[in-house]
Amino acid sequence: MLTKGLPVAAILTPNETERKRRPDDGDSGSGRRPPVDRKPTGGGGDGDNWDNRPAGSRGPRETLTRYRMGIFFALAGDLMFFAVIVCAFFVRQTSGHFDAHNDYIVDWVPIAIPHILWYNTAALLMSSITMEIARRHMFREIDVMEEWLGLGKPSSTRAMPWLIATLVFGLTFVSGQLVAWKQLSLAHHSFSSNPSSKFFYLITGIHGAHLVFGIFALAAAVIGLYAIKKIQARQIVVDCTAWYWHSMGVFWAFLFGLLVFAQ
Repeated sequence: MLTKGLPVAAILTPNETERKRRPDDGDSGSGRRPPVDRKPTGGGGDGDNWDNRPAGSRGPRETLTRYRMGIFFALAGDLMFFAVIVCAFFVRQTSGHFDAHNDYIVDWVPIAIPHILWYNTAALLMSSITMEIARRHMFREIDVMEEWLGLGKPSSTRAMPWLIATLVFGLTFVSGQLVAWKQLSLAHHSFSSNPSSKFFYLITGIHGAHLVFGIFALAAAVIGLYAIKKIQARQIVVDCTAWYWHSMGVFWAFLFGLLVFAQ
C-alpha cells in the first residue's frame, strides 16, 4: 500500500487530522483560545445566573424597575394635566371683554395669598426629606442582608418612624390648605368671585386631591411594613410611594410660585 513505510503519526484519516489541528476547549496552551466553562457558576455578583431563570420569571431588580416605569408614566400624564392648567391660567389672565364704550376690560383681579401657604410649603418640603430617608433605609444593604439571614426586619424598623413623620407632614399640609380656603372665604374671595380666585381654588384643589391619594399610599405603605412578609415587596411599595410623593412636592413648588409671583 502507499502508506507502507510512513510514520504512524502521518497515517491519519481526515477527521483525525481535523481533531488534531483544532485544540479542544480544555487546552490553555500558548497562542490558543482560553478554556470556556459552560457550566453556570455561583459567587459574588448581582447578575449571578440571571440568564438561567425560567422563561417569564423576573428578578427583584426587574420587578422594581417595572413598577417604577409605571409610576413615571402615570406622573407624565399628571404633568401634562398640570401644564394645561398653567396654560389656561396665563390665557385667562390676559383675556377680557369689550364694554359698551368699546373699551377692552380685563377682569382679572389678583388676590392676596394666605400666609399659611408658606408654612404648608415648608411642611411639604420636610415631608419629602423624611420620605427619602425612609426610602433609603429600605435599601440599606446591611439591614437587607440581616433580614435575608432571618434576623428580623431591621430595614422596616428603621424606615417606619420616617414614614410616619411623612404621613403627619402630609396631613398637616392638607389641613393647612383647608385653612387657607377658609381664610379666603372670610375675605369674600369665593370660587366665582373673580377669575384669579377661581384658579386659586382650582389649582390648590386638584393638587390637594392628588396629595390625598398620596396620603392613602403612605398609609398603605405603613401597614405594608407590618403585613408584607417579603422584603422585595415592601421595598417596591415604599419606593413607588416615595417617587409619587416627591413628584407632588415638585408640582406644588411650581404651582405655588405661579400663585405667588405670576398673578
